[in-house]
Amino acid sequence: MPGDKRMWCIVMFDLPVKTETERKEATKFRNYLLDSGFSRVQYSVYVQYLPLGAQLAKIAKDIKAKLPHEGEVRIVPLTDKQWSNAFRFSNASPKKVEKTPEQLEIF
Repeated sequence: MPGDKRMWCIVMFDLPVKTETERKEATKFRNYLLDSGFSRVQYSVYVQYLPLGAQLAKIAKDIKAKLPHEGEVRIVPLTDKQWSNAFRFSNASPKKVEKTPEQLEIF
């Protein structure tokens, strides 16, 4: 994908949580995503808006380095248009899909 394209980065994962150590590592990974600017959309699905698609490669590299042992992750980039065409339901009622964040202007 072109590096100048705005996109959404969806991170979906399954982590082992049978032992106390695995649960702690899973929590640490989720907190890492939140600290990195991701928002939770479902328990193991996080999303972040990327004004520059070129950021995706670095994000993927960082997530791979932080992934707990035996964890599985899938990173899916979506364009603004693809994100806005998504369907969202809560309690079987349609909900509006989150809008693209406003760009911060620095003078």
